[in-house]
Amino acid sequence: MHEEYVKDMYDHVKKQNTWRKKECINLIASENVSSPLVDDIRISDFMHRYAEGLPYQRYYQGTKYIDYIENKVVELAKKIFDVNFVEPRAISGTVANLAVFSALTNHGDNIATLSIPAGAHISHLGVGCAGICGLKQFDLPFDEKEMNIDVDKTITLLDTNNFSLIVLGTSLFLFPAPVKELKEAIGKETKIVYDAAHVLGLIAAKEFQDPIREGADVISSSTHKTLPGPQGGIILTNNAEHYKKISRAVFPGIVSNHHLARLPGLVIALAEMLDFGKEYATQMIVNAKKLAECLYERGFQVLCEHKNFTKSHQVAVDVQNYGGGTKVATKLEKANIICNKNLLPWDKPKKSLNPSGIRIGTTEMTHVGMKEKEMERIAEFITDTIIKEKDTEKIKKEITEFKQDFLEVKYTYKLSNMSPNSI
Repeated sequence: MHEEYVKDMYDHVKKQNTWRKKECINLIASENVSSPLVDDIRISDFMHRYAEGLPYQRYYQGTKYIDYIENKVVELAKKIFDVNFVEPRAISGTVANLAVFSALTNHGDNIATLSIPAGAHISHLGVGCAGICGLKQFDLPFDEKEMNIDVDKTITLLDTNNFSLIVLGTSLFLFPAPVKELKEAIGKETKIVYDAAHVLGLIAAKEFQDPIREGADVISSSTHKTLPGPQGGIILTNNAEHYKKISRAVFPGIVSNHHLARLPGLVIALAEMLDFGKEYATQMIVNAKKLAECLYERGFQVLCEHKNFTKSHQVAVDVQNYGGGTKVATKLEKANIICNKNLLPWDKPKKSLNPSGIRIGTTEMTHVGMKEKEMERIAEFITDTIIKEKDTEKIKKEITEFKQDFLEVKYTYKLSNMSPNSI
């Protein structure tokens, strides 16, 4: 008998739940917590089922309820993002990118993306989805001071090379991308793909930019960052031909079973964004600006002070003076402050093991109700840990006490006795 493995897993999951939910300040920009309603509905019979194909056109029987639910995902996403076509079957943001790249390019085509130090996601590059599709990747010129694409230099690059795709959207995403400016400069054959994984919730709330209206041909995204749904992917477009190609790339090309259990929770998360998204997204951005300001005032080298630091949920800090991103992020973790080391535009890719910066996000802490005064307190905790080098165990205890007032997810519905798992 190996019952000890069962007990061991239950023990470690309980430790994780206690530590990250009740004892930590979670500042990973790519993470969030979903509402209790989303969490509850995720555990269902759908975890065990398949539904290959499109709603009401499946290759399996027994799909009448997931057909209805999947159509609701499409209905709400069309409404929120004002698009004609939605592909919800990609099971992650990276899978969404792989589907888009494979659908809209041919082997050997050129694509232009940012570099990793400038903020690109690894799936955009030759070591990721672009390489899998046999694409030749070129770096978009980047303005380090403005923390954004250099439009003039990019136009020069586009004039000297033929590109099938320009990929916008980043993992380090402080400011809206210059979609409109680039769309006006490129030829009709070059398509713009906007990876909205980090900012989809901000876009849904109309608090960042509107990529489709500004000229993007396709939005690819995950569904679990600033849009606090279950982990998964989604693709949006107004172009019928692009949609047909992308849909075929998703299935049967890349995804067979598209993890049905996430879809009811995604419907709930989209509904929450319709009703509470504006307030949530606005507070996320306010919190990011406030946290950046407080860190800057305490001596940290926060990027883009001349632009009020950020227009998103993210803050970037150069911590070379304190030993680099790895040392700082590790030290913060020991105090129960969770963020991540991050390459900055002037870093070489080989510096990834100890980059110059850290990346901070206000996504999750805003979702549990923190506002400006809590951002100031978080800045104090970070300062005490890194600059003042106070006792880590004491800081950890203070953080645990601080967190007890922020254990409940906000920006959701107050419903009771609704669980489908009570049957």
